[in-house]
Amino acid sequence: MPNLASESMNVAGWVLVLLYALIILGFVIRGARRNKSMADYAVGNLSFSPVAVGLALAASMTSAATFIINPGFIALYGISGVISYGVVLPLAAVVSLVILTKRFRRHGTSVKALSMAQWISSRYDSSALGFFFGVLSLLLITFIVLIVVGLTKVLSTTLGLGEMTALFGVVVFVFGYMMFGGANSMVYTNTIQAVLMLIVAWVLLGSGYEHFSSGIKGFLDKLAAVDPVLVQPTNPNSFLFRSWFEIIFAQIVVGVAVVCQPHIITKSLLLKTDRDVNRYLIVGVVTELIFFAVVFVGLYVRLSFPDLQAGGVAMKMDSLIPAYVVQEFPVWLGLVVVLGLISAGLSTLEGLVQALSTTITSDLIRPLAGDLIPADTTEAGGRTLLMISRLVMVVLAVVTVVLSRDQLLHPKLSVAIFAQNGVYAYFSAAFVPLLFGMFLPRTNKVVAAAAAIMALVIHFSMYYGKLPVPGTSATGENPGVAAAVAIVLALLVGWVLYKLKIGGEHVAS
Repeated sequence: MPNLASESMNVAGWVLVLLYALIILGFVIRGARRNKSMADYAVGNLSFSPVAVGLALAASMTSAATFIINPGFIALYGISGVISYGVVLPLAAVVSLVILTKRFRRHGTSVKALSMAQWISSRYDSSALGFFFGVLSLLLITFIVLIVVGLTKVLSTTLGLGEMTALFGVVVFVFGYMMFGGANSMVYTNTIQAVLMLIVAWVLLGSGYEHFSSGIKGFLDKLAAVDPVLVQPTNPNSFLFRSWFEIIFAQIVVGVAVVCQPHIITKSLLLKTDRDVNRYLIVGVVTELIFFAVVFVGLYVRLSFPDLQAGGVAMKMDSLIPAYVVQEFPVWLGLVVVLGLISAGLSTLEGLVQALSTTITSDLIRPLAGDLIPADTTEAGGRTLLMISRLVMVVLAVVTVVLSRDQLLHPKLSVAIFAQNGVYAYFSAAFVPLLFGMFLPRTNKVVAAAAAIMALVIHFSMYYGKLPVPGTSATGENPGVAAAVAIVLALLVGWVLYKLKIGGEHVAS
C-alpha cells in the first residue's frame, strides 16, 4: 500500500510517539520499584481507585481489534457488521461482565489467585485441571498477534516505516517494559490509555458528520450507491454476517463467554475491597460501550474509499483505518487519533502479556519444576519466579514476531480470523468450568474437564471442517459460529453430567 502520510506527519509522528513512549516508561519504572514477587507483578501491591481500575478494564477489554481491525469488517460488509460487532456483542459482553465479576472475585480473593488457571485449580481442587488451563492459555498468543499486527499497521503508516521494522520495534518496546512493570504500572498506563481512547472515540465517531447532511436516510443512500448490500441487515457476501444465526445468536453466546479471558475477568482482583466493585463496573461498562461504538467508523471508511483502493492499489482490510486517519484528518488531529489507536492496542496487549506470562510461570513452569524452585511464599521463591517470568516474555516475544510476520504477509482476509480461532477456542473451553464453578457449588472436576474438552473438540472440528449449522447458512468457517456451537453443546453436556452426579460431588470452599 502506498504511504498516504505526508512527510510532516512522519516527522511529527516520530516526536509524539517517542514522547508517548517516555511517559509509559516513566510509569513502568515507578511500578517496577514495588515488584518483589510474582503476586506483586500479577495483581499489584498498591491501592487502586475503582475508577482507575474500571478505566483499565475498559481499555484492556477493548483493543486494536475494536479500534483498528473490526472497523475494517464494517467497511467491507456494512450494516450487518455494525449490528453484530457494534450492538449485539457489546450488550451481551457487558451484561455477562456484571454478572460474573462478583462471583469470580468472591472466590479469587479468598484463595489469592494470580491467574484464571489458579482460580480453576483451587475451585475444583485439581492441580491437573489448573495445569490443563495453563496449557490452553497459550492460545491467547493469537490475540497478542492481532494487536501487534494492528499496531504495526498504524505505526508503519504514520512513521513511514516498513512493516517489519515497525513490527520489531513494537514487540521489543512492549515486551521489554512489561518484563518489569506488571500490574502496579499497568493500571496507571491503562488509565491514561483509556482517557486517550475516549477522546479519540468521539473524534472518530464525529469524523463523518458531513455524511449525515441529508439525514440518516441520506447517509444510507450514499452507502447503497457504493454497494446495495452494505445497507442490508444480512450480507450474503460475507462468511461472518450471512444470517441472523451468525449476527445475533452466535454473537450473544460469544459476547457472554468473551469475558472469560484472564486479562478481563481477573481485573477485579486488583480491587482491595468489595465495596469498590459497583463503581468499578459502572465506569468500566459505560466506557466500554463507547469504545465498542467505534466500529461504526468503518462505514465512513467505505465512503472515503468506495473501491477499497489507495493510489490505484487495493488495500488489505487491516490497513483501512490507518489509511482513513492519515487521509481524512489534519496532521495535528491525525496524530491525536494515532495516539488513541496506539493506546487501544497497548492497553490490551499489556494485559495479555502480563496474564500469559503469569500463567506460564505460575501454572506451568512452577508445577513442573517442583522442589527446584523455592516456595513462592518465600522471598527467594518470589524473586525466582519473577525472574523466570521475564525469561518467559523473551520467548513469547520471539514467537509473536514469527507469527505476526506471517499474518502481515499471508492473512486469511484479516488477522482477526486467526485471533478469533485461538481466543474463541480458549474461552469456549473455560466458560462451563467458570460458570458452573461460580453458580453450582457441587460441580466436580470431572464435569468441568469433560465440558472443557468437549468445547475444544467441537470448536476446532467446526472451524477446520467448515461444518454447517443445520437449518442455517452459517458454517464453522466463522470462528464465532464454531465457538457458539461449542459453548452450547458443552453447556448441555456439562448440565447432564452434573445432574447425573458423574464423578461424585465436590462442595466449593
